[in-house]
Amino acid sequence: MSYPNYRLPLQGLRVIDMTVVWAGPFTTVLLSDMGAELIRVESLEFPDYNTRGQAIVPDATQGSGGSYPDNVAGDRPWNRNSNFNTTGRNKKSVTIDITRPEGRAAFLRLVQACDMFVENNSAGVIDKLGITWDVLSQVNPRLIMISMSGFGHSGPYKDYRAFGANMEAIVGHTLLRGYPDRDATDTSPVFLADAAGGSVGAFAMMAALRHRNRTGRGQYIDMSQAENIGHFLSQAVMDYSMNQRVQGTLGNRDPVWAPQGVYRCAGTDDWLAISVRDDAEFAALCQQMGQPELATEERFAGSLQRQRNHDTLDELIGAWTAGKDRNVLFRQLQGAGVPAGPVYPASGVFGDEHLRARDMWQHVTLPDAGAHWYLKPTAGHMSRTPLAIWEPAPNMGADNEYVYKQVMGFTDAEYEVMVEAGHVGTEYTVARKAREAREAAAGRGGGG
Repeated sequence: MSYPNYRLPLQGLRVIDMTVVWAGPFTTVLLSDMGAELIRVESLEFPDYNTRGQAIVPDATQGSGGSYPDNVAGDRPWNRNSNFNTTGRNKKSVTIDITRPEGRAAFLRLVQACDMFVENNSAGVIDKLGITWDVLSQVNPRLIMISMSGFGHSGPYKDYRAFGANMEAIVGHTLLRGYPDRDATDTSPVFLADAAGGSVGAFAMMAALRHRNRTGRGQYIDMSQAENIGHFLSQAVMDYSMNQRVQGTLGNRDPVWAPQGVYRCAGTDDWLAISVRDDAEFAALCQQMGQPELATEERFAGSLQRQRNHDTLDELIGAWTAGKDRNVLFRQLQGAGVPAGPVYPASGVFGDEHLRARDMWQHVTLPDAGAHWYLKPTAGHMSRTPLAIWEPAPNMGADNEYVYKQVMGFTDAEYEVMVEAGHVGTEYTVARKAREAREAAAGRGGGG
């Protein structure tokens, strides 16, 4: 699918993407979805296992990679990893080794030609590479730069490494997501911190862009992903601040609304989520259950009483939903004004009639990964500038010549120097050496 004939919201902006895992790539894909030119800087010398996946996959694991199409990593797994191919859409890829002087010099030329720089590496990475804000702002005073490390670039934890699970744990999120009769080891890793960090990171960049449009000056954003996810727990934090009350695990229940829960339906693992906010909705639920008299019983009069007798309500509702089709109950309750929804696995989400009617997926073909369905941009339904996946995630180094020559202004001779020096390529060095070793071994075997 080619870019549209209308101007996209962020068209004309150029952004350097040096991000890893999910939070950073999600920030940059939100910008690229809106039309910004995202240039992902990658190194042939240092494989990005967290984002592109394996650089070399031994033969013994060739059927076990669940992140690859058909569970096969293939000869070039870094181009087939689903984690990267999901958030790599509408981006370009250039290979530069910034750890070497000529690579760092090339990166600084790229900075001169760009509006923004996004990175979410551990705090010490950009210091070691010599590409801190102090350096880059001298190269390009209009640059907007955001660092999205786990704990920020100041404070006692600044040098600590973290993934979503670590950040969520340290701000109290993990202990709020479990069940009352279980301990923290039974809490599933949902990594909300990554998606939340990516969204707020993109918003912060837009705010800084607005500032630059007014003043002509760029700025540096030091964002802590842990602090960001902490705001998603404001109710628990304020409860402790005001009442010295420590919230515990609630399972699927709500602190106020009742009943609220997930109830088993027909099928081996079919469930329905129901959430009742007030007396009117509870009366409607009782009516649909064929037990309207429950709504007038004293033990269920008001949300406080229903909270106190929640276990009994769960038994009554569970007895009613058991054996019934969750989708039938979903529509039945919604028709009566009761908030309800089926609990879908991934297959159910993909097959849902409403999500398909909303055109939530797009069929995209990638050079090394084949054709698959991908989630479309999150804010795609814009009346004047609808969004889509204009370009699939790039193979590593696919845009080397364009970025070096047209963006950074390298001459043909300068470009060839970078090629000869090993900066430019489409294959990790460690993977190339392994491939050459296999080819040599095969040659020796054939000659025997």
